[in-house]
Amino acid sequence: MTSTSPRRTRQRQAIAEYLAMTDGFRSAQQIHQGLLQGGTAVSLPTVYRALGVMATAGEIDQVISEGQSSYRQCSSHHHHHLRCRTCGHTIELVNDPVEQWIDDISSDYGFACVTHLTEITGVCPACQGTPSTVDRTIKEL
Repeated sequence: MTSTSPRRTRQRQAIAEYLAMTDGFRSAQQIHQGLLQGGTAVSLPTVYRALGVMATAGEIDQVISEGQSSYRQCSSHHHHHLRCRTCGHTIELVNDPVEQWIDDISSDYGFACVTHLTEITGVCPACQGTPSTVDRTIKEL
């Protein structure tokens, strides 16, 4: 019997546990350092490989900013991110109109089995020095 998700290794379990205890996105180097500080002996290349497998399997979220990948444990449902380019603060967007737009475009052109990645970046109110109009970490549109 074949499994749809990759085999859970000790390293992937340690990364998942570390990400569950952290807030926000972390680079592979930060995750590696956190694991070492927590007493988990793992090489940086192993962390990179495990993060790649976990992101591909949808176990963790990955964002890329200025060529650098960062990872975090997010909600299990499909969602998009609104991320501050300055401080990295990230808001999960659920029930957003992008989904309907993608469905419409795919249908218009006859595409099936469509997948997508969407990340919206900007500068958050704190980095602008202005108060936020939304005081939540998840915004339902």
